Amino acid sequence: MIPQLLPLNRRVAELARFVINGLIATAVHYGVLSFNLNVLQIPSAGLANFLAAWFGISASFIGSRFFVFRHKSSPWLPQALRFLALYLSIACLHGLLLFLWTDTFHLDFRVGFAIATVVQTILSYAGNKLLVFSAT
Repeated sequence: MIPQLLPLNRRVAELARFVINGLIATAVHYGVLSFNLNVLQIPSAGLANFLAAWFGISASFIGSRFFVFRHKSSPWLPQALRFLALYLSIACLHGLLLFLWTDTFHLDFRVGFAIATVVQTILSYAGNKLLVFSAT
């Protein structure tokens, strides 16, 4: 009975590491955004956020490679390119969902953002697990 629990325990641990990594990457993104706006005084919040997002995405990739999925022996460039393609696709879907929810159906953007973020999180984990950091 215990050997059957090990894969479940590993999956739960991996999911926990994924959440921790996401929180850290979000903190990096927000920290750089704040730095850009308050210290560098970039006048455009959109530009400041765009620049900060690259730091958050980089932190997420490094954390995923070394902490979450632990596939650090694989060549990093193919992983990085798949990771970037995945995140660009998810970002487009997130934007599309928010556009449809808010602009087309005229519903509360906060609810749409929450729904799109849940979809984004699920696709991010599945995409990273199956496409970016797969054991093959």
